[in-house]
Amino acid sequence: MDEHFSLIRIQDKLLSLVRFIGCKGVAIVGGNRRYAYPEELNRLIAKSDDASPSLIENPAALTTIPIGVGELVFWGLPSDFDERTLRFLVEDIEGELELGSIFDTLCDAGLTISANLSLNTLLHTLMSLCEDIFHNEVSAVMLLDRDKRELYWEVSRGGRSELFERKMTLPLGQGIAGNVALTGEAVLVDDVSNDPWWCPSYDLKTGFKTRSLMCVPIKFHGKILGVIEIINKKEGRFTARDLKVLQALGRQAGGAIENAVIYKELETAYEKLKATAMARERVVNHLSHELGTPLAILSGALAKVSKVLEAENISTLIQTIQRGNRSIRRLVDLRSKIDDIVQGRSVSNEQRLLDLMENALNLVEEARENEIDERDRLVLDKIAQRLRDINPVEDNRPEEIRLGSFLHGICRDAMKAMGTRKVEIAEDFEEGLIVQMPTEIIRKVCSGLVKNAIENTPDEGRVEIRARSENDGTRIDVRDYGIGIHPLDQKVIFCGFFHTQETSHYSTKRPYDFNAGGTGTDLLRMKVFSERHRFTIGFESTRCKFIPEDSDLCPGKISQCPFVRDREGCLSSGGSLFWISIPGNR
Repeated sequence: MDEHFSLIRIQDKLLSLVRFIGCKGVAIVGGNRRYAYPEELNRLIAKSDDASPSLIENPAALTTIPIGVGELVFWGLPSDFDERTLRFLVEDIEGELELGSIFDTLCDAGLTISANLSLNTLLHTLMSLCEDIFHNEVSAVMLLDRDKRELYWEVSRGGRSELFERKMTLPLGQGIAGNVALTGEAVLVDDVSNDPWWCPSYDLKTGFKTRSLMCVPIKFHGKILGVIEIINKKEGRFTARDLKVLQALGRQAGGAIENAVIYKELETAYEKLKATAMARERVVNHLSHELGTPLAILSGALAKVSKVLEAENISTLIQTIQRGNRSIRRLVDLRSKIDDIVQGRSVSNEQRLLDLMENALNLVEEARENEIDERDRLVLDKIAQRLRDINPVEDNRPEEIRLGSFLHGICRDAMKAMGTRKVEIAEDFEEGLIVQMPTEIIRKVCSGLVKNAIENTPDEGRVEIRARSENDGTRIDVRDYGIGIHPLDQKVIFCGFFHTQETSHYSTKRPYDFNAGGTGTDLLRMKVFSERHRFTIGFESTRCKFIPEDSDLCPGKISQCPFVRDREGCLSSGGSLFWISIPGNR
């Protein structure tokens, strides 16, 4: 028997029984607890080894009746007391004790539910509690997707319930559960076949037979979060008392579910912050590799030349070298500023970074014009060209481009450029597609996507380029069946100066080589182009299941992969799809 019944005052109830029946006393005995009136009855009742009460004095004065929580013991029950009335009184007190026990259980369980921040664990705890209270066949929690205006099965337990979890949805206002979620009103249905809101399609899909059910809304501060549905009581029928208990449980669960959802959102936000932190770390490492190393080499070379010139006392060349050193220091300072900007910027500030590069180009060209020494001019020429490659000045005049022949030319150029590599390029272009775009812009975007696809695809693999008309324009797809992009990297792939390899594995190979490195600015530039020229760029990617982490390496050739037996095994293991959508009313 439970240790306490918080909803009823046991002593007052026992006193009322004594007065109504006219007996000397009444006791409830069960487990290690006894409740008795009058108190002296406790001294007369002792526990024997078989847990049945015995009276030390005059055992015949006791009448024992079994109840759900133990036994009800009457002391001095009148021999002529009506048996039906006695049975009614016993059922009444048994019901109250059961209800009190249920609510005590709910209070205790509330602490457990509220302390659990895992939504799945919380809901399974809730369903387990319902099963203990209602002795039902199936229980489910459906949560509300407000944007889609539909319920989805978050947790389902019992017969055929495995078919429901996250696989079926119910429109708001449809069926009994959908109507409860819409109106916020709890319902008890003894025979679902007679209920106008009953929707039998789910029984037909699962083969389960629903006879009766209770359904209550889950609310928090007046907002409906979902519903709890309890189906088919194993014995007897659901009662109005059962419905009230379930309603109380629904109200209690609402706050816990809201807390769990908020906690899950915080966890997701934390993972995004971790991804951003990783991206920033890689950006800094990459900048050090791409910009810091050449500047260090130049600085060291100029320092050595300066020492030789000082020893030879060649003053004119010394001045030239000093000007070169000043230019190098300005570039090093610029690199430091870029580091600061990158580590603190958001994705929306990509253009600011490219503007800074344009200023750097102006700085280098100014230094070149003032430089007399031809060798120093050559060095500055190379730096200027590097900056032009990252952020070129484009001709923005749109032209009519026949997309089929245009993309075929890009594919043909890519096949020549990849040399001895063995990657299949499959073309699928809808006939008659024409777009209005600056030619160089669309060429750099499409050729860049094709190059990236080839670089991420091992030899003997496949790349597909498709072009199709869509409702509001034209879509170009570049799909590779390569290694794919790690989920954390996907969140920052357009951020610029970002490559999807561990820095320890990074090296700048030739373009089109498998896993070739690069500046990491190609996709940033494409993103900026899309904003300038009003087209859309996006992607989706699945990391190869055999090499799930960036630190895992692909051998670069399908026939050398230890995880797959044939080409199809590789093609189905991962890959990426990049697409651009060009509006038709340009």
